[in-house]
Amino acid sequence: QVHVVESGGGSVQPGDSLRLSCMTSGITYNRVCMGWFRQGPGKEREGVAMIHSDGDTRYAESVKGRFTISKGNPENALYLQMNDLKPEDTAMYYCAVEACRRSLERYLALGDFGTWGQGTQVTVSS
Repeated sequence: QVHVVESGGGSVQPGDSLRLSCMTSGITYNRVCMGWFRQGPGKEREGVAMIHSDGDTRYAESVKGRFTISKGNPENALYLQMNDLKPEDTAMYYCAVEACRRSLERYLALGDFGTWGQGTQVTVSS
């Protein structure tokens, strides 16, 4: 059984940076797709960034140029480097993972991953 645990959230000021981590265990498949999602107060969940085990990535337009998704070290760990944070980035951030069965664009849009973490809160305010 796959387990996913996020960490690294916190309260920061606009313009600050944070690095979220997602540690996984139990992954036995080779083609791994992983993603970060977020749900802000009163908002629907949205895809933030996706990554394929071959290194391909996709980002939501709202975070392009500010956020970077990466994986590995340890194997199947997932990270989200968030720079120049804005108040609208305030949300609960979730990590998700499964054996790749869709395009990264569809994962970003639909968020239909099989395994999810419990989330880590990011709050950006002055």
